[in-house]
Amino acid sequence: MQRPKKPSSPGLDLYNQVRAAFILQGTTLNAWCLSNGIMRQNAQQALTGSWNGPKGRELREKMLKAANMQ
Repeated sequence: MQRPKKPSSPGLDLYNQVRAAFILQGTTLNAWCLSNGIMRQNAQQALTGSWNGPKGRELREKMLKAANMQ
């Protein structure tokens, strides 16, 4: 199983790749958010770049690690 490549910047492609990476692990981004106390909308905004402050970047990095994309 190939690990998706980490895109260089947030955006819709990153959001879709993270979702796909979780599916490859047999789970979903939504399930990960629920188990980590994260609102799915915040996760989506962090991945697409509309929430790009320090907390958004921190959440994005956390999701990339959980999705095995780093």
